[in-house]
Amino acid sequence: MTRLDTPHPARAGRWRPHWAWPVAFAAFVALVGAAGFRAAPGVLIDPLHQEFGWSRGTISAAVSVNLVLYGLISPFAAALMERLGMRRVVCGALLLVAAGSGLTVFMNASWQLLLLWGVLVGTGTGSMALAFVATVTSRWFVRHRGLVSGVLTAAGAAGQLVFLPVVAMLAEHQGWRTASLVVAGAAVVVVPIVLAFLRDDPADVGTTAYGAPPGTEPVPATGNTGAARRAVGALREAARTRTFWLLAGGFAICGASTNGLIGTHFVPAAHDHGMPSTTAAGLLALVGLFDVAGTIASGWLTDRVDPRWLLGGYYLLRGASLLLLPQLFAPTTEPPMWAFIVFYGLDWVATVPPTVALCRDRFGLSGPIVFGWVFAAHQVGAAFAAFAAGLVRDELGTYTLAWFAAGGLCFVAALMSVRIRRPTPVRRAGGAESRAG
Repeated sequence: MTRLDTPHPARAGRWRPHWAWPVAFAAFVALVGAAGFRAAPGVLIDPLHQEFGWSRGTISAAVSVNLVLYGLISPFAAALMERLGMRRVVCGALLLVAAGSGLTVFMNASWQLLLLWGVLVGTGTGSMALAFVATVTSRWFVRHRGLVSGVLTAAGAAGQLVFLPVVAMLAEHQGWRTASLVVAGAAVVVVPIVLAFLRDDPADVGTTAYGAPPGTEPVPATGNTGAARRAVGALREAARTRTFWLLAGGFAICGASTNGLIGTHFVPAAHDHGMPSTTAAGLLALVGLFDVAGTIASGWLTDRVDPRWLLGGYYLLRGASLLLLPQLFAPTTEPPMWAFIVFYGLDWVATVPPTVALCRDRFGLSGPIVFGWVFAAHQVGAAFAAFAAGLVRDELGTYTLAWFAAGGLCFVAALMSVRIRRPTPVRRAGGAESRAG
């Protein structure tokens, strides 16, 4: 295969891009594909409720299983990528997502929803969660690391932007089964792109990470031990530090206030106030559009500003917006709701680049796996919020209490973030900090 690397100065010829950029492209496309089915739950809650008569609490339970596995699989997938390589793990994950989403067309019982929508799709998407972003940027980039983290993180928002209006339209006009099959097909289409462009390590193509000083030796993968042992060992080391618990606690609240609440329940909540589901899905897709811009900007800022203060500001502003949301729902989209969509979209996953940076700075080579555990906390928070909000709606007939609770928790996350101490880390041989942060 032709090398896609920066030419040696002594070598005449045309310029060719560094291999890191095709790798980042493949990772972006894979993350967009994985995001497709994760965009579906909020749109499909009402169709499933109408066809099968399942309560919103039951359907939300399947969403919760999906969200928990999406997070808990992440650190093990990061460790497995060290052992088997990113390309194998990502291709397998995409096929698992396609199988889980495609087989839902045959389900007729709620336990099948839990198995397919919850377990299979949760495992597949979890293998391509944000720990994958941390792995790609740690291996392939020295220069522009924060910016690339922002772009890859925005891939999930781009997937939401691409798929959510399509899924909503198909579910309304063709039925939810057609929507599920379209998402399954999209995941399969991404596999050849991953095979063609994703590479596991710069050494595999005879180069070094982008921006690494000339003559830098590639850092070998540390995956000689089993993936599970590696993941658990990284958690054991990280859990001894204050930094880990502050990051994990804040990120749990992040998940509760985004994927768990807005991502799952915004569309049915808007529908409760007379807004058509397709209109509400379009608004949620716009959140994804502004999320792309906000996350890329956050990555750029992370290269220049203390990540702790960025996190504190993001959580504070998010909490304020959630407290205002119950007053903005209406049958039509008025200017205050448009303002919320723009503002909330810019803030949606802007928290990821500074969190990745703190994990990388404080836990060294174990940073991607530690971030996987922090992200697991994110998804546990998301799962709890998805299930709890469904119960609140069933019991009270409104989501108002859920919005207020999430807003208050965001203020707690802001406080936790700014309390992270950031001394110069002293590292162990394994890459984790050797004293409490």
